[in-house]
Amino acid sequence: MIQISESAQAHFRKLIAREDLPGLGVRLAARQPGTMQADVRLEFAEPGDLSGDEWAVDCEGFTVWVDAASVPFLDGAEIDYAQQATGGQLQIRAPKIKGEVPAESASLVERVAWLIEHEINPQLAQHRGHVALQEVTADGVVVLRFGGGCHGCGMVDVTLKQGIEKTLLAKVPGVTAVRDATDHASGQAPYIARDTA
Repeated sequence: MIQISESAQAHFRKLIAREDLPGLGVRLAARQPGTMQADVRLEFAEPGDLSGDEWAVDCEGFTVWVDAASVPFLDGAEIDYAQQATGGQLQIRAPKIKGEVPAESASLVERVAWLIEHEINPQLAQHRGHVALQEVTADGVVVLRFGGGCHGCGMVDVTLKQGIEKTLLAKVPGVTAVRDATDHASGQAPYIARDTA
């Protein structure tokens, strides 16, 4: 499941020995798993800090406890410690932490949501915007709500038709159209103000 290199284990043993607390180990958890903001949280933990459903990875001299809900996202993770001229650096590689591309057999909603979260929203974030999936109709129409800098933006129609719709139609079989359900008149901080004349 999780591979912890000998150098990483030695590093943890050294740090745990300094603390001199009985039963002290390392707790590992995925934060915001399945999203582009996903990250790994690594901290020391005593047995009393645990909730009881963690998975235990026994190492020589200590235990790594993995948060139960994080297990699918941390499966295949590698923890290493590399000594460098400026000191050491702990490296954690968790290839599944941001989730996995849904299979072609996944529902249309799952496939659309994946693309929005992992491809479309990171691009919109460059302009302080984002889009949320409201629904996917039975005939494949994707209905979206814009937020942030896209809410009330004067270029939202171009973004919708030339960016989002084009991407979804090309990459998600079953999508037939994309519609905007946002009330853009209520936008507070559009990236580009709408022409009100």
